Amino acid sequence: CHFVPHFSQHSSGLRCEFIKAGTEEKLVLHLLHSFSTGDTSYVSIFLSTYRSFTTTQRVLDILADRLENPPGANKLSVNRLAFNKTVCSVFSKWLDEYKEDFLSLGDPTPLLRLAPLLPSDPSGSEIRRRLLKISEELSERALLSDSPTDCVSPVTPPSDSSNAEFDATKILGFPADVVAEQLTRIETDLFLHVVPYHCLGSLWSQRDKKGRGGICLSVRATVRQFNRLAKAVTASCLWHVDLRTQQRARLLEKWISVAEECRARKNFSSVYAIVSALQSNPLHRLRRIWAETDREALRRYEELSDIFSEKDNYSQSRELLREEETSQLVSADTKTNNRRPTGAAARGTVPYLGIFLTDLMMLDTAVKDRLENGYIHFDKRRREFEVLSQIKFLQTSCKNWSFVADESFLEWYYSVPTLSEEQSYRLSNQIESASDPSPGRALNPTVVITHCTDILTSVVGPSIESEAVFDFPSPVNHLLSKLAKHMKSPSVSCLDVESSPPPTDPALTYVTPESSIKSHRRSVSCGSPPTSKGREAGPDMRIIRIRMDLQDGNLYRSIMVTSNDKTPSVISNALEKHNQDPKEAPRYELIQLQPDGKELKMPSAGNVFYAMTSSSVDFLLRRQGGGTPLGSPSVGTETSATFPRIKAKGRRLVRTLF
Repeated sequence: CHFVPHFSQHSSGLRCEFIKAGTEEKLVLHLLHSFSTGDTSYVSIFLSTYRSFTTTQRVLDILADRLENPPGANKLSVNRLAFNKTVCSVFSKWLDEYKEDFLSLGDPTPLLRLAPLLPSDPSGSEIRRRLLKISEELSERALLSDSPTDCVSPVTPPSDSSNAEFDATKILGFPADVVAEQLTRIETDLFLHVVPYHCLGSLWSQRDKKGRGGICLSVRATVRQFNRLAKAVTASCLWHVDLRTQQRARLLEKWISVAEECRARKNFSSVYAIVSALQSNPLHRLRRIWAETDREALRRYEELSDIFSEKDNYSQSRELLREEETSQLVSADTKTNNRRPTGAAARGTVPYLGIFLTDLMMLDTAVKDRLENGYIHFDKRRREFEVLSQIKFLQTSCKNWSFVADESFLEWYYSVPTLSEEQSYRLSNQIESASDPSPGRALNPTVVITHCTDILTSVVGPSIESEAVFDFPSPVNHLLSKLAKHMKSPSVSCLDVESSPPPTDPALTYVTPESSIKSHRRSVSCGSPPTSKGREAGPDMRIIRIRMDLQDGNLYRSIMVTSNDKTPSVISNALEKHNQDPKEAPRYELIQLQPDGKELKMPSAGNVFYAMTSSSVDFLLRRQGGGTPLGSPSVGTETSATFPRIKAKGRRLVRTLF
């Protein structure tokens, strides 16, 4: 047997056979028999995913071998006619949806062999004509020594842009809705040109390997636009060091308004790029600038940030996409009934592609390509197809959009200088120093947990600096670290597991939660011991979070704690992390923030390591004799209502992931 079939029954009572696994040859040949078994989705799934386990030429060779020996005694037999109909159906769908497969062959020989074997009826003749036309094009390319390329977006920036006269404040002269419309135009063109199977984890994870530079170009174009926009936001807010604090605050407000307009146009890719830039370290640390920013704008900014919150595996982002898919279905039904859709339903949705890349990479990492007997795991391809179908559906919703280019804005946008991390940080330092009348003033620190780069590297390979993908904080980091930890512990059946030992310090036992309490979903990456050089570090090390309360927000830092660390050493290390004088440690007290909102003051001789549980790894540094500074949020709040949260090391971790 060359198949592992799965049988199910339709509501009509018909028994269907769905292939779960099989050999390469049998999976290809099943294209010609899937309809007879009731598996009507097989052809679509195969054509969307086959590149992860075979090649176009190999598929054509197997089908050509079969066409040389068709079923039926004569051309007019029932079996032959049914076979011919299926052949035409498969190749017609293939040419309509994935014509680039044939253009990427390079050699017309497989097509010239296949064309005479096609049925001689009108459908077969039309397919033969299309294949011969493609073979002619391939022959011309070979003569001209042109190499085939993947489709890329027609939107390309001018190549002669000069940064010498760049005026960052010019963005203030463009209405927010105009800027959002132009960004949505760019994003829509790119998204419509995305080839869904380019997002497959098995392909995307190979893009930086030697000799694979030409793959996934349609996704790379989307990534470049995401990074360009994020860097444009950062550069425009940092470029003129001599700007007044109020002027720079207006720039932050402008980009918040643009993000809001992009949200109204369901352009989630641009929304996330702008929010990521505003959350990046160079902009986040400009506390004086944020203090001058309009409070209503900050409230809207927090709402936009929540769309891409890590909470429950970015559930809000996914829920919004589901809502948009539902609205598009309603719109399609309206068109069917000859009614013109109005309002939001008339617009398509441009998603943040990183969510789909995350799901597909996670799926590729978690599920094996082959079974123990060597059969190709086709059930995995069915799951991947579900994700690819969402991308194709959203692309369909964008096809009817029309835009008019605003050359004035585009000229400014493509003239924005690209700043390196070092340049951004240096400019940020200059701006903050110039706007801070008392740089020596002590701050009241508060421990975000960063993810272990060794774990991420073990899942997705080494970091690639040549082309950073989604250069700003990405939801993929947290999700992958959870998967990596779970895969290292195969005996654990749930990600919500206890990840720290029970307390043993007698001075702390009266406030420690019961050891049976399970951790939040973040516990796998946030509360588990870090690794060192690819090996588990053991139960004597933990990474905790210390929050620094400011008058206008919170500043997060991560710190490693061992079982030998007492309260004074933890306070000293935390102060040093926040660029404060460690000698000031005796003036501070360490507060553990409990899940129920309560506080625990750590004894001076207490062992911080054993005070932690997987549900209580947040700490606060507070000056002795004083409460939380005026204007700061309560200790139980994880994010500030007026200040964006730093996602420490987000840039480097995203590079590791992509």
